[in-house]
Amino acid sequence: MPTPEYVLALRKHIGHDPLVLIGVTAVILRETSDGVEVLLGRRSDNGALAPITGIVDPGEEPAVAARREAREEADVEIVVEHLAWVHQLPRRTHVNGDQVDYLDLTFRCCWVSGEPRPADGELTEVGWQSVDDLADVASDDLRERIRLAVAATGETVFARE
Repeated sequence: MPTPEYVLALRKHIGHDPLVLIGVTAVILRETSDGVEVLLGRRSDNGALAPITGIVDPGEEPAVAARREAREEADVEIVVEHLAWVHQLPRRTHVNGDQVDYLDLTFRCCWVSGEPRPADGELTEVGWQSVDDLADVASDDLRERIRLAVAATGETVFARE
């Protein structure tokens, strides 16, 4: 589902005015004999190539949201390893006029199982790509999220499910 129900309900009250939302980026990695690969998907709304992203639901832990989004969008199971980056994205105005300020939490994640596929319609294709070949990724910001997640080595405490 592209827009959570609670956001649609809020929009009935505030229209297109700016809304602050917490987003997660799941940079899902796996090691192969050829090196490290990242799971990327082509977004159905704008055709951009990007890692798995989504909005944290009310009361949901961000790491749990990253796992949920991986399952919903690409039908894969992951382990969230590290919080790689916390940053505020510039205000975005969506095609329908909705304005959003996203606080993004980028997680380094490890693929566990599942053959990636476009599972819920948010992505038109999903596949593995070398972390050394990210020229097709949609933006410098998304490439930076991937770079920081690949480099993440510190431990982060996450709430357990």
